[in-house]
Amino acid sequence: MRKAKDIFEKYISDKKLKFTSQRNFILETFLKEEGHISTEELYKKVSQKYPSIGLATVYRTLKLLSECGLAHERQFGDGQTRYEHSYEHVHHDHLICTRCGKIVEFGNADIEKLQNDVARKNKFKIYAHKLELYGLCHECVNK
Repeated sequence: MRKAKDIFEKYISDKKLKFTSQRNFILETFLKEEGHISTEELYKKVSQKYPSIGLATVYRTLKLLSECGLAHERQFGDGQTRYEHSYEHVHHDHLICTRCGKIVEFGNADIEKLQNDVARKNKFKIYAHKLELYGLCHECVNK
């Protein structure tokens, strides 16, 4: 986690902003999350231990974390932005249930190879991608 803090601190400094204890606490709390978290959900976690932090501070900090590459913004079709941290995480894709909102992360080497083959055949250089598959999870299908 120290390296992530160094990355964020340098990014903040380069933007002529201050690396405050509030931003540090938001970073630490966010990096402990292994799933997809909304600004409001992170705010609830942060404010339990640091009540003086406002929702706007959490929102701005998540934006900065996204800008510096430590977080990815995700939209899963429900109108809410969620974030997942990218620090020391392996690339993965998502299955999203359109009924209950369940999100399943998965990785598949065959899909990655196919994407690279398609790019190569089309003389295209990929620098990033995301794959989101929408449907119904097993529980919702059986309801």
